[in-house]
Amino acid sequence: MFNKYKLHPVSAVINFLKGLKELIFPFIILLVANGFNVSENRNDFWEYVPLLIFLVILIIYLAAGIIKWWTFVYWFEDNELRVEYGLFVKKKRYIPFDRIQSFNYKEGIFHRIFGLVQVMVETAGSTDGEPEVILTAITKEAAKQVEKETRKVNNGEADESFEENLSEVQEFKLIHKMSTKDLLLLATTSNSVGVVIAGVAAAISQVAEFIPFDWIFEELAAFMQFGIVIVTFTIFVAFIFAWVLSVIITFISYYDFTVIQEKDRFIITRGLLEKKRITIPNNRVQAIKIVENPFRQMIRCATVVVESASGGFGEKDQKITLFPLISKREMYEPLQQLFPHFIFQQDQFIRPTKKARPFYYRIKLLLLIPIIILSSYFLFPLGLISIILVVPVLLLGIWQYKSDGFAICGNQLMLRYRIINRVTFIVEKKRIQALESKQSYFQKRKNISSVQVTVMSGIAGTSAKVPHLKETDINMVLSWFERSSLTKEESAK
Repeated sequence: MFNKYKLHPVSAVINFLKGLKELIFPFIILLVANGFNVSENRNDFWEYVPLLIFLVILIIYLAAGIIKWWTFVYWFEDNELRVEYGLFVKKKRYIPFDRIQSFNYKEGIFHRIFGLVQVMVETAGSTDGEPEVILTAITKEAAKQVEKETRKVNNGEADESFEENLSEVQEFKLIHKMSTKDLLLLATTSNSVGVVIAGVAAAISQVAEFIPFDWIFEELAAFMQFGIVIVTFTIFVAFIFAWVLSVIITFISYYDFTVIQEKDRFIITRGLLEKKRITIPNNRVQAIKIVENPFRQMIRCATVVVESASGGFGEKDQKITLFPLISKREMYEPLQQLFPHFIFQQDQFIRPTKKARPFYYRIKLLLLIPIIILSSYFLFPLGLISIILVVPVLLLGIWQYKSDGFAICGNQLMLRYRIINRVTFIVEKKRIQALESKQSYFQKRKNISSVQVTVMSGIAGTSAKVPHLKETDINMVLSWFERSSLTKEESAK
């Protein structure tokens, strides 16, 4: 009675490659570490055993990918999306249409070659970052059919406005689109350069035994004789190379980053080699974070992150980047369009009292004392330079003290805190899962306490904490949260 649909055969290859991705580094290490030994002694069977084991694992992964594609079927029945797969152990999953919150999409290289798309089905219970169902590779027409069947039940009729292709954005409202200039600035002010350097260092460590370090050190010592200018220039060129590589990575990842709004949800698309499309219903947004690292704070730019009860691009991380980089002057208008019930511009924060300032740096200074003592003793006299570390620790503590604070705006709580980056955490009262006050013995002597807010995002939730506030201010926050009487406007919401 019901048509059952299969995935495209390419899904077998994609499933195989997903499993293979976990074996890339072991495979490289095996080739480098074992390949030379094989070439030296071809008659020793045991030299081939690691490669044979690896070959067997590859065959198992390939067979698993083929079996999952061959047995995977989905169909629509009794207002449900039903999925079944498995050879020896049959797995079935029935998802009512009214439980489906959104559909997220990916187009990898194989998808784009064959005109396919990966569909990830998010439901109201998807809080661990994993979609309820992943349709690994189906045609775009089939993807439209899945969403149309869902909307037919949820809206009472088929919604013909859905188009996976973003060229038809006239059906939606464009909220934000990143320019090439923004992409370059994003790569420059992010930690991508550090990631590139760390990646190179990790790759070198895997093949360290084959690198002639003695020869390199001899050449390096000879190179140092050319003078500080040449050495500095070489280091500068190396960082320029790392920066160019980070720009390329950022450009590929965030290419054509677009945020559009459709009714009560917003849609984020990005990617050059792998196109991604994620849909977030507004009612799944738990909190909003405005993150400013020190350099971006100087140039008046920020990153806006959404804490959602849904997953992001099928990943476990619930933090969905709404605006990777945006000028603070231009930030508030699109945020207000997406979330009209929020208040984003607030300059009057209640800040820690002056007697709380020592709490921001004295623990750090106590932890620094043994480091200074050990360095001064074992590395004397150069170790005495470690005393200079007291200055940045003091400055960081004072910087955190001047950054922290909170504000209550109606039914909304704003927390501002800093470790290195300054974070402004914005949440509605109805979204708060837990609000707690913490007070140590030393804080109690000064009538100081800390406040922490937790919202639903992932299995354990996500938290924001402002330390060392006045106890009376913390009690005000607790009283605000504990009020049980709601206004008519709150009840309507």
